[in-house]
This record gives sequence, structure tokens and C-alpha cells, in this order.
Amino acid sequence: MAKEPEKKRGKQKRENCPPGAPLWMITFSDLVTLLLTFFVLLLSMANMDEVKFNAAAKSMQDAFGSFSSPSKTEPKIAVLPSMPLTRYSPMPRQNAQQLYDKIQIKLESLRLNKDIDLLKKDENAIVLRVRDSIFFAPGAARLEPESYPVLRSIADIIRPLPLDLRIEGHTDDTPAAGNKYDKWNLSVARAVSVLRYYMQSNMLPLDRMSAVGYGADRPVAANTDEASKAKNRRVDFLLILQAKVNRPGSRNNIPF
Repeated sequence: MAKEPEKKRGKQKRENCPPGAPLWMITFSDLVTLLLTFFVLLLSMANMDEVKFNAAAKSMQDAFGSFSSPSKTEPKIAVLPSMPLTRYSPMPRQNAQQLYDKIQIKLESLRLNKDIDLLKKDENAIVLRVRDSIFFAPGAARLEPESYPVLRSIADIIRPLPLDLRIEGHTDDTPAAGNKYDKWNLSVARAVSVLRYYMQSNMLPLDRMSAVGYGADRPVAANTDEASKAKNRRVDFLLILQAKVNRPGSRNNIPF
């Protein structure tokens, strides 16, 4: 009779379990968590971004106890080829009216329409007409420094367009008393002064320019009073549409 209570106490000890989850469950949970983290990292690297891939690889190495730094891979930067340098911007061939409209808008935006008259001469030429008083002192052929901003603005307008420039000097019919220039020589010297300024300043290439003087032979108004004579004393910038074919000896022509 004394042995029966001992059997009951041993059975009761075997049935009592420690509180909490079994020990193997802790290890299994850690493994599942690591696998989940691993697959999340794989999903985040699906775009194969080199910078993110290197960062994720280093993070995984640190997590698994490896501290060796991966080889650095510089991200590739796309290098776009530069546009070829040309003397004017390539564009579809345009007629004089289209170019006239563009120049008119540019003159208005630069507020030069009060100093420069824009004329459409024919289907192949446009004229920028400037009074001589803007560029020169009376009877002189040397450019005044005050004229430089206007000349630069004119060059900026002409440069990107498929146009050649002929600079024409004109005078009135007043006799040149006591002046070292007669009217024809004065008109030529003034046109050459403008051309020399553009050439020395590298604003326009020489193969797109020419200079000519007409003296008083091509008036735009009758020389009857001072107002009409002032109109005749002028510098005309004759803009001529370039031909489709390249000119011999010109290195940077683009057909239009």
C-alpha cells in the first residue's frame, strides 16, 4: 500500500511542462525572420541599381558577420556628345518673309526698332537701316564707342541665321568742304569700319561679310532739306539669303 502514492507523484512530475514556447521554436522563429528579411532585400534589389545593390550587399555582410568591404563600383554617368560648333544654327531653309518676321520680333524685344528700320528688299534680301549719327560723328569714319552695343545686337541677330551680310555706306549730296574724305571715300571708310569691328571682335566670320560704299549715288529721299538729307546719311546692313550650295573655300557652311 505504501508504493502506490510514490507512483502517483512520479507520474505527476512527468506531466508538468515548463511555461512558454519550446526552445526549438525560438531558433525556428529566428530562421524564418532571417529568411523573410533576405527575400525582402532581394525584392528591393529587383531594379539592379548599382548603388543600392552595393549598399544592400554591405548590409547583408554586416548582418552575417562579414565586415570585408565590397569592391567599390562607381555609378556610370551618361555622357552626351556635344553639338558640333557651327557659325549659325542649322534650321530648315526659310524664305525672306519668315526671316523678316523673326528679325522684327528680335528688334522689338531688344527695343531697337526706334533706331533701326527693317525693310524687306526682295525675295532674297532684307535691309537693316541705321542712321549714321548712331555710329559716327559728322564727317568722321571712326566708330563712336556709344555705337558698340547696337553693333553687337545686330551681330547677335544675324549670327544664327542663314544670311550673308553686305555693309553699305551712304551719304547725302552736301559738298565735303574742308574734309579729308569726299563723299564716296567717306561712305566706303564707314562701311569698312563696321566690317573691321565685326572681324576684330570675332562677332561674325569674314567669309559672310562684305563692305561697299555708294556715296550720294543711292538716296532714299530727295536732298531738299535737312530731314531728307539725314535719311540719306545711313549705313545699310543688307542681309542676303545664302544659296543651298556651299561656297568654295568656306569651311563651315551648312546647306539650307
